[in-house]
Amino acid sequence: MAAEIPAIRVDHVSKTFRRYKDRPGSLKEMITKFRMERYENFRAVDDVSLQVEHGEVFGLVGHNGSGKSTLLKMMANIHRPTSGTITTDGRISALLELGAGFHPDLTGRENIYLNASILGLHRREVDLLLDDIVDFSGLSAFIDSPVRHYSSGMFVRLGFAVAVHVNPQILIVDEIIAVGDEEFQRRCFEHLYKLRNNGVTIVMVTHSLEIVRTMCDRAAWLDHGQLMSEGRSVDVVRDYLSQVNDAESERQFELDRERAVIEQEARLRESPVGEPAERLVTLGEIELIDHNGRETRYLETHRSAVIRVNFQCRRPVQRPKFSFSIETQAGVLASNQGTTPDHGVQPEYSGDGSIDFVMPSVVLGPGEYSLSVAVHDSDGTMVVDKKERVITFRVGTDLPFTGVTDLLGSWSEPNFGGRQ
Repeated sequence: MAAEIPAIRVDHVSKTFRRYKDRPGSLKEMITKFRMERYENFRAVDDVSLQVEHGEVFGLVGHNGSGKSTLLKMMANIHRPTSGTITTDGRISALLELGAGFHPDLTGRENIYLNASILGLHRREVDLLLDDIVDFSGLSAFIDSPVRHYSSGMFVRLGFAVAVHVNPQILIVDEIIAVGDEEFQRRCFEHLYKLRNNGVTIVMVTHSLEIVRTMCDRAAWLDHGQLMSEGRSVDVVRDYLSQVNDAESERQFELDRERAVIEQEARLRESPVGEPAERLVTLGEIELIDHNGRETRYLETHRSAVIRVNFQCRRPVQRPKFSFSIETQAGVLASNQGTTPDHGVQPEYSGDGSIDFVMPSVVLGPGEYSLSVAVHDSDGTMVVDKKERVITFRVGTDLPFTGVTDLLGSWSEPNFGGRQ
């Protein structure tokens, strides 16, 4: 039995553009550079292979300039690959660039017929679809005005309305939907779900990873034109976030290091808790460690993590008390934890040491947080040393989640007709 032909097959596809160099700034430069190459080749897509099955919703993720839109345009036959092949099976409708496929001097109504004819529909077919297209776009009052007078949002409304009502077998959509207002975006995604349920193949680029996770069956991650990961959408998003958050963690590490230097200089000038020589305990490096045992600035909900507090005792001291607080970006206290007076078995602390707060499962919701740490005397009445907002970190999750914390509960089955 022959294998089913995929809706889209991308086979070792590359796309190279010419990127022109700086123009000469003087006649002398023009003469000396006359025989030199005035452009350089730029590879936007680099040897990418993947396929999209019929009835599948497929997402493309990656940073700006990673090649996502170029790949979509090749799928839609707007660009031709420099090398490799792309084969498609089915009528394609694409919504890629603002105003693409519209003639500025024609009215909205005339552009509907023009756009639909490009997609292969006869005029009689468009006659039957016209009212639905106009109603969905919400542009009935402007449908007979030249589209040159349309705003960007109106262009998107009309373009999307045409694209989804011409009975496509394959729909290709770029991030352009984000231009519309919130109500229109909601209706767009409702219609995309209907198309998906009707077996239409959808390929989309979006910067909303939540949409990719919840709406797409599979996804691919592009980086500098190369395919980094392809598979289940939740797995691809996790791979992409891991790379993004590694880069973000490194940036945050550098910011934290700079902040630590500034705070140390301020401490040497003046300190509300006494001069450094008078402190019996001083805080050292504060570490945030993920479930893989790596220092990080990114945690995942329901994964383990450790907050490690390094400290130095200038001379033996009776059990100091350690505490930390975690706040949201808006300054809302998410958690405040401290050791108890009888914590540990050592009656005295001396020398260099560390103490860990172990979280078997991170219960914070997705967002950005700051961590502050303090050490108190054994009674907990006096702050001996403190580091405010010493670490800024992000929390992410693969699950639908709102709020500051997850209660880790579960719903029972419904009970009818009496007590459980």
